[in-house]
Amino acid sequence: MYIFDNFDPHTFLASHWQKRPGVFKHAFANFINPLDEHELAGLAQDPRIDSRVVSYTSPAWQVTHGPIEDFESVCQGKWSLLVQSVDQHISEADTLIRMFNFIPYWRLDDLMVSFSNEGAGVGPHLDQYDVFIIQGKGSRRWQVGERGQFTPYRPHPDLSQISDFEPVIDEVLQPGDMIYIPAGCPHNGVALEDCMNYSVGFRAPSQQDLLSSLADYSLDLGLFKKRYQDQGLTPRKNPSELAPSEINSFRAMLHDVIDSAQFERWLSCHFSDTQLNQGYDPQHNPDYSLKEIVELFEQGTLFERQPGIRPIYLAKEYTTEPLEFFIEGQAYLAPTNYIDNVYSMLKSPTWQYDLTNKNAMPLSLEDFWVQLMCELVNAGAWLPQEEMDF
Repeated sequence: MYIFDNFDPHTFLASHWQKRPGVFKHAFANFINPLDEHELAGLAQDPRIDSRVVSYTSPAWQVTHGPIEDFESVCQGKWSLLVQSVDQHISEADTLIRMFNFIPYWRLDDLMVSFSNEGAGVGPHLDQYDVFIIQGKGSRRWQVGERGQFTPYRPHPDLSQISDFEPVIDEVLQPGDMIYIPAGCPHNGVALEDCMNYSVGFRAPSQQDLLSSLADYSLDLGLFKKRYQDQGLTPRKNPSELAPSEINSFRAMLHDVIDSAQFERWLSCHFSDTQLNQGYDPQHNPDYSLKEIVELFEQGTLFERQPGIRPIYLAKEYTTEPLEFFIEGQAYLAPTNYIDNVYSMLKSPTWQYDLTNKNAMPLSLEDFWVQLMCELVNAGAWLPQEEMDF
């Protein structure tokens, strides 16, 4: 279990978020690493998981992408092992990243974990996303500058760096310390000894990303098929001309898409889908029937949300309509009288059917919770604790 000891989210959002970098000493008192370097190396051997080793042996940088089979051959000189989306695979890492749920789930990207030997880093660089970096075991020196104009270069085809910058922060972080680096701020971290770092990244989708995803969504569901129609067309003196009225008509067609309810559904679907394997093996965990779910409820079974699951729902001012919520890109619907309890379930790491709730008794195969949990369990999003060791 993690708690903030020297960090106030309200103060942080007001004074630092997307404004200026900051160091928070003892943000986590008595910090416990959610995994060690050996477990991290195990993840880097999994072909489903994005990993890489960045190494420097003068005068050359090397980048080796996972799965890593022979660590001895690639971990030469000053080197760092970096593994993405560890929160998708390690429950304790998922618990750590959820400490940052004072920022909406849809902004949250992943928890990258790195192990570095003395002197290692990835060089001075820029990131286009906001990041918190928590110091695990060991220590690392961080230098961070203000936003500015920097020319990137590539010492290796898979590694982008920038030239030296003027730091406004130059600090050594010890276990439990944390640094926040806004998008676009140059930074460089160098391990002073063998160390672990935990980077909580927040996505900032570009217009290009959004347009591409929306186009895929519309094609998959066969949406937005309205075609252009001329309005009061008259003989054109110059057929090469694209008239302002025609441009406005095309703009209006796209506005119709953005203003539609489907646009809101796509956003929720898009941001709930991690597009990553949750570690769920349907062959090892066969589908449950509705009857089996009822039996689990009656036994008081605890259901646990799987690492990396980040539900999304559309904010509603009133609860007079069913709640549509999204998990891993799939839509679910909760009747109005269940909405508050669904809110609670989505926020909690575990859920248990309330056998004392007389309004829901006796249990039947048509019960809302039975049907919902059956779908979620068979999708690998929530699992009964007896099935946790997969």
